[in-house]
Amino acid sequence: MKSTAERPSEGRRNIFARIALFVRQVIGELKKVVTPTRTELLNYTWVVLVFLVVVMLFVTALDYGIGRLTFLIFGE
Repeated sequence: MKSTAERPSEGRRNIFARIALFVRQVIGELKKVVTPTRTELLNYTWVVLVFLVVVMLFVTALDYGIGRLTFLIFGE
């Protein structure tokens, strides 16, 4: 049995039918979306902020270390 990608386009729908199908599928997926509660939203926000601070500290330390190493190698 051939997959949909391998089938010839003989039974292919017209462009308007495909657009309508796409819109119906998008609406169906949007109905599945669950809005987080206020508590969940605050927890997610704190997790993101803490992660950003950790990454900023890591990048700062890496930048400082590479700068010091470059200064040691090439001097001034």
